[in-house]
Amino acid sequence: MPRQSFEEAMLPHLDAAFNYARWLTRSDADAEDVVQDAYMRALKFFSSFRGENAHSWLLTIVRNTWYGRFQKRASPLRIVPTTETVEEPADVALDPEALLMQRQTVARVRHLLEELPADFREVLVLRELEGLSYKEIATVVGIPIGTVMSRLARARERLMAAMTASSTSGGDRAVR
Repeated sequence: MPRQSFEEAMLPHLDAAFNYARWLTRSDADAEDVVQDAYMRALKFFSSFRGENAHSWLLTIVRNTWYGRFQKRASPLRIVPTTETVEEPADVALDPEALLMQRQTVARVRHLLEELPADFREVLVLRELEGLSYKEIATVVGIPIGTVMSRLARARERLMAAMTASSTSGGDRAVR
């Protein structure tokens, strides 16, 4: 099998890299910087890529770039709410009221997900939004599969508890 070029192997994963970086950084501008640095590192070390899972390999570099360079500059308590809204594809079968309710629910889930501790938020984003397997998440994050499963279970539990509390109180509550 002929070896893929950098562009063929890595560019299809640009959106996933940016999405993951945005969840790590909680900022579009910082995510762009992380992804740019990660792609530069990926290009530099592309000769060590053996053709395995390019998606996981790149997300590992994104994570290492964030934790190795950018997180040191940020305060651990810094929370930058995402001010830009990501346009979700509208469900054309919904009436305007149902569509509004759907958008409010998506916004509430995003907000509560952003409030999860970083280690829980990270595995949840990789599994539910990026569709990685437990093994791929373990590789990206550098933890055993059992720890991935445990963190996912606890993250889902916390998110559901926060959703329930948010629904019963009529507003958003912090995830503890």
